Amino acid sequence: MSERKPRGGTAASAEPFRAGFVTFVGRPNVGKSTLTNALVGEKVAITSSKPQTTRRAIRGIVHRASGQLIVVDTPGMHRPRTLLGERLNAVVQETLGDVDVIGFCVPANEPIGPGDRYINEQLDSVGRVKKVAIVTKTDTAGGAKVAEQLLAVSELREWDLIIPLSALTGDQVDILAEQLIALMPESPALYEADAVTDESTEDRIAELIREAALEGVSDELPHSLAVTIDEMSTRDNGLVEIYANVWVERDSQKGIVIGHRGARLGEVGARARVGIEQLLGARVFLKLHVKVAKEWQRDPKQLGKLGF
Repeated sequence: MSERKPRGGTAASAEPFRAGFVTFVGRPNVGKSTLTNALVGEKVAITSSKPQTTRRAIRGIVHRASGQLIVVDTPGMHRPRTLLGERLNAVVQETLGDVDVIGFCVPANEPIGPGDRYINEQLDSVGRVKKVAIVTKTDTAGGAKVAEQLLAVSELREWDLIIPLSALTGDQVDILAEQLIALMPESPALYEADAVTDESTEDRIAELIREAALEGVSDELPHSLAVTIDEMSTRDNGLVEIYANVWVERDSQKGIVIGHRGARLGEVGARARVGIEQLLGARVFLKLHVKVAKEWQRDPKQLGKLGF
């Protein structure tokens, strides 16, 4: 990840151009993916109110005149209960030692708890990496509460930067981008000027389908959902045909996803199609099939087939 091979030129400037990698860590659902999308200016990571929505390291590319940030969005760090959970934590650990800056995210509207302290302790093992504290979701808390949270965060350790922001409203997001770039090493651009992510189109489509499927389901079901793309082609009239599978762990979950007479699956398809058409800039025909892979979160072979 840390190789610095130039992939694009930069304009001449009095200030040195900087480029590097930053990752955001924090408990599940503290706004890491929303912040990644706000910085990039485009949706590259799906978001949901459900914990552990992000399941792999996703790179978003942020372009500024002063430099380039590669934001590595990772799963939320947590105490794992399944093999999938262990692999998600491993993704985070592998990323931490391979970036230039780590952003520790804490929401403004929740007190610092054991989970936050556990993650802060994990940062001790990556001593050379610069560390910044980001108080997220300031739009959900008053000024006094934000100030209280900033003080609490400052007492955890000595940070290279502490900043409050709201990724939802955009408040302070541009300031964060510039200050993160200032912490990066001097380097040519690492990606072309029009790049927003290195995710494949099929991977982004699968994630949009999973995001749509997460909407309105019970607390346990999100962890059991996975999506794979079977086939994707374009007709002569420009219509893109996509055939995808939504995987669950039990037959009872299959019924929940499909819904009465297929109503819920139809809603999932309609929601996903909107995002996919925006991504592709084309009309889309989307066909979803719901399949069962028994206890796939705990089965190494099934995890491999589903891309984990």
